[in-house]
Amino acid sequence: MGGHFEDVEVRNELPTRLLRIEIVVVLGVSLGASAVWSVLSIIRKLTDPQVPLNQQTTSLNVSTVPDRPWLDLSYQIANILLPVAPALLVMYLLAISFRRPFAMIGFDARRPLPDLVLGLLVALGIGLPGLGLYLGARALNLNTTVSAANLTEQWWTTPVLIGLAIMNGVLEEVIMLGWWFVRTRELGWGWLWVILGSALVRGSYHLYQGIGGFIGNVVMGVIFGLVFVKCRRVMPLVVAHAVIDIVAFVGYALAAPHLSWLG
Repeated sequence: MGGHFEDVEVRNELPTRLLRIEIVVVLGVSLGASAVWSVLSIIRKLTDPQVPLNQQTTSLNVSTVPDRPWLDLSYQIANILLPVAPALLVMYLLAISFRRPFAMIGFDARRPLPDLVLGLLVALGIGLPGLGLYLGARALNLNTTVSAANLTEQWWTTPVLIGLAIMNGVLEEVIMLGWWFVRTRELGWGWLWVILGSALVRGSYHLYQGIGGFIGNVVMGVIFGLVFVKCRRVMPLVVAHAVIDIVAFVGYALAAPHLSWLG
């Protein structure tokens, strides 16, 4: 197979130096930058002399201008659309090297039903243990309280939360599975290091949640990586990630007022 996936028509093979530069630059303008901010965030939280980590709250999906719903909706739409740009960027970069990049990483609609079924199974297998890990990490003072949905109650609240969940799935899986696996394999990395590297980056940009968030997402990254190596398709993992986040975001918004242990 060499450094490439099987049955891939190479358009332009990049030299090693350019591949390394591409990896640094792409991570620097996307999830790698998020990892840097996340590391700084967890350092700030761990060194807070007043409030222990498990008594701190990390708020996600927050309204920007709650007193002006139409403008808040505009902000939320921007929050959904703009972060997808790095995913489009890496697909463009892959298109420079390969003739059918979407088919190569399985980011297409050729197998909708199998992708949906596999994605739902992966989401189910990760979701429940993930909730247990989160609660355990909080009890051990290893995690903040994650408040997953903090938008004002509007007609568009649930659609926006679903849109944000899908955006997360597309952004993270296209970059950390599709693009990352192709480029690191081109550099000659073995599958073990490809999967571990992806999982560690994934965990690092979730450190803002706490040590539990890091560990949980590293485990999730390893599982996602193994599934991707087996099926060579990103779409099932996009589905799985989106479903996990939809349940977390929408479920939190619905359940938090009634379940004190969530907050």
